[in-house]
Amino acid sequence: MTALVDTNVLVRHLTGDPPAAAASATRLLGSAKDLLMPDLILAEVVYVLESFYEAPRAQVAECARSILGFEPIRVDDPALLMRAVEVYETDRIDFAEAYLVATAEATGIDTVVSFDKSIDRIESVERVDPGKVK
Repeated sequence: MTALVDTNVLVRHLTGDPPAAAASATRLLGSAKDLLMPDLILAEVVYVLESFYEAPRAQVAECARSILGFEPIRVDDPALLMRAVEVYETDRIDFAEAYLVATAEATGIDTVVSFDKSIDRIESVERVDPGKVK
């Protein structure tokens, strides 16, 4: 089956919650041959694991890496997503900002316009504060 995979399938599998849905998700993933995962879905998995399940950052990063390494799952740019997970985990910034950093690095656009000062921790990009642009 070629299909798009939704966040809830991945989260159910990873958390085992609720048990019946988790069993169904695990069964489906075990038999899957080709699942397409848009980048947004990984971002949402990270968000749900952090916010609702209050999983530690290292565990969330490991779950994200396991999703990206799961053979049946295909994404547009696995290297970009792996870099986003790395920045998220090691530089301790939100996944959306980590994704922006990874995208900036991949595209060669080294400037990110953002109010989020956590991006300043990343040496490979320059953050420009929109309030200071003339």
